[in-house]
Amino acid sequence: MESVAAFSSSVPGQIVLAIGQTIVVVCVCFDMVRELSVPRSHRRFVASTVFRTLAIPSIVANAMTVFIALVVSSWVDVVMGMFVLVAIVFRFHHNQDEDNWWKGKGKKLARWARRQFAGRTSTAPAMG
Repeated sequence: MESVAAFSSSVPGQIVLAIGQTIVVVCVCFDMVRELSVPRSHRRFVASTVFRTLAIPSIVANAMTVFIALVVSSWVDVVMGMFVLVAIVFRFHHNQDEDNWWKGKGKKLARWARRQFAGRTSTAPAMG
């Protein structure tokens, strides 16, 4: 636990945490843009795509920040971080009917992966 506290107070640790918090802020801002945009508009499509793309890294970055706050016993930071974490997870799970670039990509990526990793069958040359 001391190593976590030492890393979080070092310059590289502060840089990593700042980058993580920047991702969280950008994710939340695009969620607000998505919420305030006209349904089925290009602006909403872009905002929803950016939110969907940054939601998982935001959750990981915010969870790391909450863990560090827990280690250093900064209870106010733990509570605020958990509030943001729960809000992002809630928004990520409850707005899945949005039109975004990722919609339908799971099946397409699975098909592509299946084709890529399937055993290549080739016929042996005729022996004569």
